[in-house]
Amino acid sequence: MTSEQHLAPFRMPDRLFAELAAGGGSAAAVAFLERAERARRLLLLRTLLGHLDALPTPLTPVAEAWRVLKEAAEKSPEPVERLLLAPPTGGWISHMLRRVHGTADGPPLWAEAGHFSALALSASLHAGTEAAFDVPLTDGRLHLPGLGMVRLPGAQEGLTVGRARTAGGELTVTGPGRTTGPVRVTCRPLTQRDDTDRGHWLSLRTLTHPGPDGTAPVAVVLEDLDPYRDLDDHLPPARLDEDEAREWQRLFGEAVRILARPATPGPGRVHPAMIRAIVPFGRTGVSPPPLPFVQVSASSGDSFGGMLIVRPASALALAETLVHELQHSKLAALLHLFPLLDDDRAERYYAPWRTDPRHLTGLLHGAYAFTGVAGFWRDRLADARSAEAVERAGYFFALRRLQSRLAVRTLLTSGRLTVEGRALVSGLARTLDGWLREDVPPAALARARTAAALHRTEWRLRNVVPAPAAAPSDLRFRRDRASWPDVRTHAFATRPAVPRTADEHLAAGDATAALTRYADVLADAPAEPQALAGWIVARTILEPGRAARRMLARPEELLEPSPRV
Repeated sequence: MTSEQHLAPFRMPDRLFAELAAGGGSAAAVAFLERAERARRLLLLRTLLGHLDALPTPLTPVAEAWRVLKEAAEKSPEPVERLLLAPPTGGWISHMLRRVHGTADGPPLWAEAGHFSALALSASLHAGTEAAFDVPLTDGRLHLPGLGMVRLPGAQEGLTVGRARTAGGELTVTGPGRTTGPVRVTCRPLTQRDDTDRGHWLSLRTLTHPGPDGTAPVAVVLEDLDPYRDLDDHLPPARLDEDEAREWQRLFGEAVRILARPATPGPGRVHPAMIRAIVPFGRTGVSPPPLPFVQVSASSGDSFGGMLIVRPASALALAETLVHELQHSKLAALLHLFPLLDDDRAERYYAPWRTDPRHLTGLLHGAYAFTGVAGFWRDRLADARSAEAVERAGYFFALRRLQSRLAVRTLLTSGRLTVEGRALVSGLARTLDGWLREDVPPAALARARTAAALHRTEWRLRNVVPAPAAAPSDLRFRRDRASWPDVRTHAFATRPAVPRTADEHLAAGDATAALTRYADVLADAPAEPQALAGWIVARTILEPGRAARRMLARPEELLEPSPRV
């Protein structure tokens, strides 16, 4: 790793592109994407350091940190590569480039630039070299990427400048104290566990799982300390308590067992070694109890292999989310290699998993991610043993394949795909078309079709202004539109045993009873979108035909005048 390194052009083998275009990707395909991300990251880092060379700073210049990093890479290339490829490192580089171009904000720029010295310190510790840096401290804290965090006792609060030295794997950090004189901590980050008595050292947490075929265990970082673990903003540490960390390990172990499948790579099949880091979001303790499904998850193209997840109570939900977010990482890496589409960023397209209009890049990301999710549920359907598991897996497989194919159709007819983009989306279409011919339990298939129709109908009622529009590019959107809760996607997963509400009757297959109950709601609130969407779908189930298809295609036309119920 040198500043003069010349990077050879990347040529993706056709077979690897075909694997990825089908929605899957073998270990070889993911490794290729990671090598490409490494090259991109080095180029971005070189660009960033050029901006930071002349930055006024009370810290050690970045040129010295680069020298130490290169020296460590020559002695211990593997751990330094892991530091470079860690998702938070990519997040920091991209965040800093946005900072220097004025499109992001945060702590003083010199302090954020000092994170590079912390990266070099971690590399020096791995290599056993000597280094000394003036570094930024926040409330006496110094984060070491890939290792953990030092906390100085009695340190001065706020942003200060400290001194960090490494030698023979030992780290000494000195900083200003709250009262008189400096405070100091010495530790051995490579071997030392949490200093629970004094709290001077917090080590990096990992989620472990056995390697395949008796190979060495694989560890995935559970990142609750790094200030650049978020998608953009600089964050303070949010250390998980011990009980919450154990819950993450338990759920992760169960999720890995769910994903373990002795089969060829394909959409929805993930080896956990492909995941680099999981960022627990929104909670640091076991209380209150989490929901069974994942409320929030996200990933960034800047942080390949990283994902931010609100822990669910269900290992099945976590396994599905791991698949979903890794799909986003793979597509983001492909977008770094190929121009896949010409996107004007206009948010005017229907995405079956969103409540708001999306631009084409967002639609492509959703189609790619949910093709993987459909594959995940296809495997769960094949593995299911109980009637309940068959119904649930059949429903989600049918729903996600249908929704993904609808998004793929929009992409193929948009006229904005490049040659490579059309090849990719056509590959997804072939996968989904094959799956659409596969058998699913009839009741689960009916609920999936109904749920898909309900979502699209309600989306148009809440977003689209009634007008004789024929194409997405012609749609006009309501100024008062807002996000709305999609309660039906999960509610329709199982057939209600004793239906009471209109939705429950519709999920149970009784469109007549559902229509009556929706009409009762609409009698008092004729334009209530959720009830009106249900009424339209129930009506079209009972009276299929041309008029029904038109009503489903443009349900917003019923808003003026109100429907007769």
